[in-house]
Amino acid sequence: MKNYTITVNGNVYDVTVEEKGAGAAPAAAPKATPAAAPKAAPAPAAAPKAAGSGKIQVKAGAAGKVFQIPTTVGQSVQPGDAVVIIEAMKMEIPVVAPEAGTIASIDVAVGDAVEAGAVLATLN
Repeated sequence: MKNYTITVNGNVYDVTVEEKGAGAAPAAAPKATPAAAPKAAPAPAAAPKAAGSGKIQVKAGAAGKVFQIPTTVGQSVQPGDAVVIIEAMKMEIPVVAPEAGTIASIDVAVGDAVEAGAVLATLN
């Protein structure tokens, strides 16, 4: 058994791999490394869009893909109202307003890949 620490999209995982043959472990390691590199590429693309004009930031709680945006700029929202809906692991996850306000900006579009903690919208 060998222990590895793997980082995927900023999340760190401790993994234990059982060795069954001399060539099994080296073959698995190169396949995992290239697979992680393309997934990391969408993160920088989402970050520059997070330049909203509002004082209150609405951030993604999980990495995923923007599935739906049920709000518009200028719309009033209450705490708990869905501002953006993210699809992650085949689940629709609403990202809600942290407090009452008016949507100042929506910094993502449907289909955008977002990382956990990315600013999706801002409120005033």
